[in-house]
Amino acid sequence: MNNNDLAFTPALELAKLIRLREVSPLELVEIYLERIERLNPQLGSYFTITADLAIADAKHKTELLTTTSELPPFFGVPISIKDLSAVAGVTCTYGNSLLLNNIANHDDGVVTKIKQAGFIILGKTATSELGSYPYSEPVGFPPARNPWNLEYTPGGSSGGAAASVAAGLSAIAQGSDGGGSVRGPAACCGVIGIKPTRGRVTKAPVGDRLGGIGVDGPLARTVADAAAMLDVISGYVTGDPYWLPDPQPSFLAATQVKLDTLKIAFSTSIMPFGEADANCKQGVLTTIQLLTEFGHQVTEKCPDFSALIEPFKAVWQAGIAAARIPAEALQPLNRWLLAKNGSVAEYLQALSQMQIASRKIIAFFNTIDVLVLPVYLHSPIRVSAWADLSPEETFAKIANWVAPCPVANATGLPAIAVPMGFDSNGLPLSVQLIGKPAAESTLISLAAQLEAANPWIQHRPAL
Repeated sequence: MNNNDLAFTPALELAKLIRLREVSPLELVEIYLERIERLNPQLGSYFTITADLAIADAKHKTELLTTTSELPPFFGVPISIKDLSAVAGVTCTYGNSLLLNNIANHDDGVVTKIKQAGFIILGKTATSELGSYPYSEPVGFPPARNPWNLEYTPGGSSGGAAASVAAGLSAIAQGSDGGGSVRGPAACCGVIGIKPTRGRVTKAPVGDRLGGIGVDGPLARTVADAAAMLDVISGYVTGDPYWLPDPQPSFLAATQVKLDTLKIAFSTSIMPFGEADANCKQGVLTTIQLLTEFGHQVTEKCPDFSALIEPFKAVWQAGIAAARIPAEALQPLNRWLLAKNGSVAEYLQALSQMQIASRKIIAFFNTIDVLVLPVYLHSPIRVSAWADLSPEETFAKIANWVAPCPVANATGLPAIAVPMGFDSNGLPLSVQLIGKPAAESTLISLAAQLEAANPWIQHRPAL
């Protein structure tokens, strides 16, 4: 297997090759670092490259291969970490150039679990400022670009993470999703992205400041890779405000489960925003055709998400204020959102309203197993397409584009983005599956069914 093929090999297969001593952690890290050095100037997928740390860790792990047979599941596999998560001793900018010298003094809980699983961290990937844009173009950083066409965005806020996987600059990636920030970039870049159920993945040690709408999740080339990574990052850490029991069997095992007939709803329209464009609509309809052929019961219906819009916006605004970055150091949209932030009482009222609206939407799943929606309402935009708009115009554009995503964040429901082909611009096309509370296993099993019928792994961007 040549270096290019290794760079695009699924993470679980790389872990197997390492255990068989057919490739070493050091060899893999050197392959990915060479690709990052060569391609990242075009892609802007990494803010920070931790080459020295990665090589030192890889050398240590390569030496361990000669002395131990008990290895964690992803021993020696390279990974990227989104620059909204803290890695001890590494810069954490949150997409703001004011924080270029902000060196984290701790690992976030999800990073601790990633290290315990044996991963080697290659660096910190590009994000939008404070994670609040669905494209990754913060001031003071090169814009992140889509590996399939450099003129287009890889999405946001986990845009660098998705691009790093799609371009073969990491084997797998960690992202986070507060309003579609894993699923959107996964869709733009043609990779698998899982937004777990609220409480599935710890927010230790700093806790949750957004009323439970944000959660870390994996971005990967295969459903099995994403499921296995979800297994290792899941689990309660002392003091978490909410938590779930570990799945039985594992999420990885769910990829091999033969599903019974599921009740599946779908829609290509999101109230009150309207219909998806022709590309995104076709992605849903193609998926529904496959699901019907699998024998699932399919019906066209969807809850109205209108009641979530204003309270979700209020919670999001509070998150900008909680970052405690001076207004003059923020990009225009975040500055505008900060100025509109209300009182603590208004935040708590919005949180309550969001929970009331969520109860009604979750009740929809009493008779439905899975809801199939577009990930976004239209295809990826070009880099800097909305750069000259006012904050009000930008927010309206964003809200309309990402409309199918925030419902899973507000309700805490699990969701997964699955590639389904290419759109009319030659960019990846995906759909999202939203499931019942804590039902990631069902979504993973269904995504594995779709993946088997429509294999994606052979597709690579022509960089």
